[in-house]
Amino acid sequence: MEYVYAALLLHKLDKEVNEANVSSVVKASGAEVNEAQVKALVAALADVNIDEAVKAAPVAVAAAAAPAAEGGDAAGGEAKKEEKPKDEGKTEEAAMEGLSSLFG
Repeated sequence: MEYVYAALLLHKLDKEVNEANVSSVVKASGAEVNEAQVKALVAALADVNIDEAVKAAPVAVAAAAAPAAEGGDAAGGEAKKEEKPKDEGKTEEAAMEGLSSLFG
């Protein structure tokens, strides 16, 4: 995850997402750098439009959350068990809103 975060940070700062820059950001965060993972990430992102991927990400999360909410409503006998996931969903939803404000 730290490698993806490093790539997103570099992109947000209009810096080139390359092996040297990703490694520098990961090192600065205090994490240990795995050069193979850095190379794999940079290669995977070579043909990706990061702006489009970030714009599409909140839509995919919202779409995935909708069926989970519908399934909870259909199971009326499990209301006590469903309360905790609903609270977690609100926390996750708030976290996603916070993340989208960083990259929006």
